[in-house]
Amino acid sequence: MAAPVQVTKASELHTNTGQTEGMVRQGAIIDKSDSISASVMIAKPRSSSAIHHHGPQDTVVYCVRGRGAVVSEGGKKKQVLEKGDFALIPAHAEHQEINDEDEEVEWIITRSGRVPVVENLEGWGTS
Repeated sequence: MAAPVQVTKASELHTNTGQTEGMVRQGAIIDKSDSISASVMIAKPRSSSAIHHHGPQDTVVYCVRGRGAVVSEGGKKKQVLEKGDFALIPAHAEHQEINDEDEEVEWIITRSGRVPVVENLEGWGTS
């Protein structure tokens, strides 16, 4: 028998997931599936996350609103995401989210794991 459909209401989003300084991560689908999890990430205006990676989990990002960027490759590559854009962040890829704008950025994050992994780093190449 198939597992039942599960819904998480907006009022049920929570911040007791892995956090990275500079960003607010709200868990949506956490510990409900054997293979994926989902959350909302909000970046306040003029903010950036710590440098981090997500261990063995691949991450898909979808930009709901705003204009933010993912910095990777040791801080050398900056890729901008605008409303409607997607990004794939491979497992163990060190990166940083940046919001250089005056408006909030909101991304939907889906990871290849039951519970999201966030490993904050002291700098590039310090994992």
